[in-house]
This record gives sequence, C-alpha cells and structure tokens, in this order.
Amino acid sequence: MGNREQLLDGAVRCLYEKGYAHTTARDVAAAAGVSLAAIGYHFGSTEALLGAALHRAVAEWGEEIERALGGPDLPAATGDEFWARFEAVWARVIDSVRSRPELWSTQLEVVAELHRRPQRRELFAAAQDEGRAGLAALFEGATPGPAGDGDPARAALVGGFYQALLTGVVVQHLTDPARALGPAELARALREMATRAGAAG
Repeated sequence: MGNREQLLDGAVRCLYEKGYAHTTARDVAAAAGVSLAAIGYHFGSTEALLGAALHRAVAEWGEEIERALGGPDLPAATGDEFWARFEAVWARVIDSVRSRPELWSTQLEVVAELHRRPQRRELFAAAQDEGRAGLAALFEGATPGPAGDGDPARAALVGGFYQALLTGVVVQHLTDPARALGPAELARALREMATRAGAAG
C-alpha cells in the first residue's frame, strides 16, 4: 500500500476515533506512519485529505447499512407481517448502531460540517437520495429503483419519512441507549399515530 492509501486509511481511523474537528495533520501522519510532508504531496492540504476521508466514511456507512439490513430472511411487508418486518428492520439498525457507533457518529458529524463546507453537500445529498429509495424498498419489501413500485415520487416521500425516523432513532441510541425507543416501541408509536390520524380523518 502506497503513502496515499496509508494516509487515507489513517485519516478515516482518526475520523472514527477523534472526530473531524479534533483530527490534526500530525494525528493523521502518525496513524498512517508517514511524514507530514506526504499529506501536502499527495492531497495538497489536510482539509483535502479529510474531505476524501469523509467521502470514504460515507461509502463505508452505506456498505454497513446494506450489510446490516440486507438478506432475504426478513418477513414479508404485507398484511400481518408488515409489523414483524418493521420491527426486524429496526432491530438490525439498532444492532448496527451499537456495534459500530463510530461509523454512525461520523455521519452526524458530516452533516454538522455541511454548512461550513457547502461543496460537500452534493456528495451527501446524493447519498441521501439513494438512501430514501433504499429505505422505502426495505420497509415495504419492494425492489429499489426502476424495478420497484414504479412511483419514484412516492418512494421519495415514504423513504424520506423513514430516513427522518432513522436519524432520530440513531441519535437516541448514541446519546441515551437505555431510554431510546426499541423496535417494538417504534411499532407501537406508529400504530398510535395511525389510530389518531384515522380518528382525525
């Protein structure tokens, strides 16, 4: 592995261990086992290197979601099995947050940095669009993309709702896992909301 890849790997490790705001060029060089001068040679600046590291972290997060939520063993998404699938998906999400908290925390830090570094918005926005379609398909048991239900606007709407819920659930489990909502509680809450919405017409 060359110095460039060593630097990138070291920067990603530093992001997970220290966070973006607390990672210095010296930290990355030490983690990578290369000289400080190598950062300028290969990336031009520490900020450019950390930007590349954030890009990789977002990709790893996407891979983690696919790994955690993929597989054919989920219950069906129709009829009585809808709620079983709903709880099974959330159980996998929560397990992932507990086993890889650094991966999920880094995504929140990426979002926090977007208003300071708007040039990174496009990267994260593209990941969000893909995430919405994937979440809609996951919870509803459809195939993401053109082979799905054929209504991208609906997929964006439903997926956006699940994405908003996902962010809140992740924050709860990162900050206060003992009192965070679990899969069964999330299902009960959604049932309660649906009942109230039905009563309100």
